[in-house]
Amino acid sequence: MDEQKVTVSRRGAERLAAGHLWIYRADVERPPRAEAGDVVALVDGRGRFLAKAFWSARSKIALRVVTRDEVPVDEAFLAERIAQAVELRRHAFGDERFVRICHGEADLLPGLVVDRYGDAAVVQTLVPATDRRKGLLAELVATALDVRTVIERNDVRVRELEGLEQVKGVLRGEAPGPVVYREGAVRMTIDLLTGQKTGAFLDQRENHLRAGEYARGRCLDCFAYAGGFALQLATRAEHVTAVEMQPTAAALLRENVTLNLAANVEVVEANAFDYLRDRAEEEPAFDLVVLDPPAFAKSKDALAAARRGYKEVNLRALQVLRPGGILVTASCSYHMAEAMLEELVLDAANDAGRRVQLLERRGAGRDHPVLLGVPETRYLKCFVLRVV
Repeated sequence: MDEQKVTVSRRGAERLAAGHLWIYRADVERPPRAEAGDVVALVDGRGRFLAKAFWSARSKIALRVVTRDEVPVDEAFLAERIAQAVELRRHAFGDERFVRICHGEADLLPGLVVDRYGDAAVVQTLVPATDRRKGLLAELVATALDVRTVIERNDVRVRELEGLEQVKGVLRGEAPGPVVYREGAVRMTIDLLTGQKTGAFLDQRENHLRAGEYARGRCLDCFAYAGGFALQLATRAEHVTAVEMQPTAAALLRENVTLNLAANVEVVEANAFDYLRDRAEEEPAFDLVVLDPPAFAKSKDALAAARRGYKEVNLRALQVLRPGGILVTASCSYHMAEAMLEELVLDAANDAGRRVQLLERRGAGRDHPVLLGVPETRYLKCFVLRVV
């Protein structure tokens, strides 16, 4: 049966022509008589075909483009898209078995995230279209990657915007238990069912390694989670202080410190803001500081408070750095644009009476590509700066 046709406004058609994949509800001229998750055909005011898209009944993002060709969006189509995503990672990473495989819109698979962890894959189906098809998608992913286990980590709030419940569990195979993977010479233990995100912060992996190359003397890793930055710093630093507030994450961090025999890592279970504020009252003691906080701005409404939080934490970090020290500061908030983050860091430096050089602008790893025209696929910002 042919898909229902949905007429989009001129503004919506122009948005598609500019390269974006989303149509907001305000640009749907006549809602289709379709169920959430159906594939519909988009047409302009003259009835000309524009694209095929996933329909969402509740979200402000009513339509997410899947293809601009008049082809069936069926099992074969989805299998081919997944195969293309897998091939990109193989080209970039060779036989790497711990890697993001599908990055949603950036891989032209809206609402689907797939991370591979060895013999297991973790999927997130974030919109009704992919959630309805998660059984099929689990089979396609298992076949494409030749993995025995597929886990769903659909315990994320963004699903609530689509009217979807938060769930997690095993879709195929058996729960793998703790998994150990490598980032360079560092080994990390993660739990795919209880860890943050899909188990690990794969988007920061290349930044972890890069930060380790700058390490020397005394280093401080704030918001340390499982130790991705701290353990890389420890390969070159004399001493690393890793600050983590959540008890479960701090326990995992200590486990990873033991796993790597990293005797020069000290784990401090504390609020990073409080720790930095206290250290700022003392003489600068650190040669490198890492700031990798959770997303302070999860919506536009939270941006004002987020700006204050980012400025505060960067100000304190600059105050505890010795002259010549390195600041690695990151933001995973999409609403915190790169230019805005740079402005906040400059304001913080001015308030701290410090001059800073920007050495590197970095983002998510190469397994998290950005689709030009869809700025939402570029969310992670990471600056490497030096106190002059």
